[in-house]
Amino acid sequence: AAPPLLPADPGEESSLEEQRAAPDAASPISSFFNGSGTKRLPQAIIIGVKKGGTRALLEFLRVHPDVRAVGAEPHFFDRNYERGLAWYRDLMPRTLEGQITMEKTPSYFVTREAPARISSMSKGTKLIVVVRDPVTRAISDYTQTLSKKPDIPTFESLTFKNRTTGLIDTSWSAIQIGIYAKHLENWLLYFPIGQILFVSGERLISDPAGELGRVQDFLGLKRIITDKHFYFNKTKGFPCLKKAEGSSKPHCLGKTKGRTHPDIDQEVVQRLRDFYRPFNMKFYQMTGQDFGWD
Repeated sequence: AAPPLLPADPGEESSLEEQRAAPDAASPISSFFNGSGTKRLPQAIIIGVKKGGTRALLEFLRVHPDVRAVGAEPHFFDRNYERGLAWYRDLMPRTLEGQITMEKTPSYFVTREAPARISSMSKGTKLIVVVRDPVTRAISDYTQTLSKKPDIPTFESLTFKNRTTGLIDTSWSAIQIGIYAKHLENWLLYFPIGQILFVSGERLISDPAGELGRVQDFLGLKRIITDKHFYFNKTKGFPCLKKAEGSSKPHCLGKTKGRTHPDIDQEVVQRLRDFYRPFNMKFYQMTGQDFGWD
């Protein structure tokens, strides 16, 4: 059943980019041009993880005619919750009968309050987590921060509480996020495992159509997105779309995606591999999937 319609708060201006909220339509013609349909709370959310491939997944999914998604990350269940569900619903694109409303905010996966909050919106919400080898994910996370703040300490110095004892600093978010098993336990208090789909960030690059097939099945969509939609861009090292949503031009992810990672001391990388291994094994057990990170 569609979530109840909530009155939109007229005092809230959505500052989110890519939000073209259409006025309520009067005539059939204007409803066509204004984007007819109804704003609904999302039935599916990409909840994680940061630097896992969530933007790629969302852009690929938006090719599907039955998927409508918010472009920007709403951060409702972590940062904006006090604004209320009406504010959240107003950010959503209009959908027609049979279309799915989606959003993605990768920080939800590691937010303690998010599972309970999403469950109280709707216990039936479908959740998607894009996961990636936690070591390369951490380096990617660091690389992103480095591009914004070039004077931060080295990756190696942030990794250890104490380099001599080799004690890893699990409070550093770049490392914390990759302990997937620990975060997942929190979600399983509120959602059955069958309601969460785990997408491999690596396979999203090596076999985008295959991973998208699993996602479409999970969402109950016709398998419309196939390998015909992708071409591999050698310069970027990523699959790109032959045609973006609503356009006839090919579309690759932007400049901030696929940054070159700095060279990290191999000994540190090995220490991290050893650190994550038991957590990865537990995660494979919990999800019933071997992601092949070791």
